[in-house]
Amino acid sequence: MFDYKPAADLLHGRTILVTGAGSGIGRACALSLLAHGAAVVLLSRDQGKLERLYDEAEQSWPGRGHIQAIDLSQAGAADFAAIAAAVERQFPALDGLLHNAAALGPRSPIEFYPEQQWQEVMQINVNAAFQLTRCLLPALSKSADGRILFTSSSVGREGRAYWGAYAVSKFALEGLMQTLAAEIGATTSVRVNSLNPGGTRTAMRAAAYPGENPDTLPSAESLMPVYLYLLGPASRHIHGKALSVRDFDPATID
Repeated sequence: MFDYKPAADLLHGRTILVTGAGSGIGRACALSLLAHGAAVVLLSRDQGKLERLYDEAEQSWPGRGHIQAIDLSQAGAADFAAIAAAVERQFPALDGLLHNAAALGPRSPIEFYPEQQWQEVMQINVNAAFQLTRCLLPALSKSADGRILFTSSSVGREGRAYWGAYAVSKFALEGLMQTLAAEIGATTSVRVNSLNPGGTRTAMRAAAYPGENPDTLPSAESLMPVYLYLLGPASRHIHGKALSVRDFDPATID
């Protein structure tokens, strides 16, 4: 695992938006970003989880956590525009966008995959990421050192049977990352990458592998050095890359 010991004020003065912040990797990221000085906009569909996270943030980092409940499976253009407008009202710029929210969907052969669930997974994992990114690009472009980080998966880089819409959606995110990186790399300071966290002790992993012993997997918290590096100032040379937590080494990245 990447050995990185960031300064406590690594992200001081930065504002970062995290989707799927209510649990799992998103929650761990939100707390880690707050602990290292960032103001964090917390998005989740679960109002209760958001409020508990907000209360925890207020105890240790008052005034730096900002919550926004949104169901990405139902959200439309007006909802994303409202989030962008709120960000622009409250902050001079957006310095980071972590796309962490995702739906797993059924593990099923393509031949028998339920159409409604296919559409829902694509809406949450791809369409919502596209719409939110598009709406937030003006705020990100105001940052002197912005980041967009898409959450990928090993099944989104090499096809695997029975992963259906989830795998296809992650392939689509890789394409979105590459296209966006090529478009804005020379005209803004925003760096765009994707990151595969690998198998992690989360509820989604348990749903995908119900017979697996979760104690054999790393915790979400143990991955945070990679996220902090990629959302912090030291990663400004990394752009348009498909990265993985397990073999992450910035010295080997061109």
